[in-house]
Amino acid sequence: MTSTELAPTRRVDEITVGDVLPEESVPITRTLIVATAIASRDYQDVHHDPELAQARGSKDIFMNILTSNGLAERYVTAWAGPAARVKRIRIRLGAPNYPGDTMVMTGEVTAVDQSTGAVEVKVVGTNSLGPHVSGTITVEVPR
Repeated sequence: MTSTELAPTRRVDEITVGDVLPEESVPITRTLIVATAIASRDYQDVHHDPELAQARGSKDIFMNILTSNGLAERYVTAWAGPAARVKRIRIRLGAPNYPGDTMVMTGEVTAVDQSTGAVEVKVVGTNSLGPHVSGTITVEVPR
C-alpha cells in the first residue's frame, strides 16, 4: 500500500501492543522542503535559500518542524484508516532532513485502550544522518 491509498479503517479490537506499522520511505526533495515550508507559512531562509542556510552553518536548506510533524501524523493515520482521529502528537527533532536524502518512517503500537479506542504509536523517521523525528502519536480508532 502506498501513502496515497487509504487503509481500511482499523478497529481497536484488531490492534495489539507490539503491532509494527509498515515502513514508508519519503524522498526528501528540495521541492518538498520549500513547498511545505511555504505552505506552513514558515518563511525562514534556512528552508528555501541554500546560500543563506550555509551562511548560518547548515550544509543546505532543511525541512521545518511543521512538515516533519505532518509527515509523522500522516504516516500513522494512513495506517489507522480514515476514521482515525489524532488525539495527541509528541515529537522531537534530531538530524536535519536535507535535499537528496530519504527519510524512512517506522512505527510500533505501544499502548491500546480498548475502552476509549485510544492507540499510541511510537514513530521514528530516520535518514542517512540518523533519527530525524521521533516520538508518539495517539489516535482514536473505532471500538
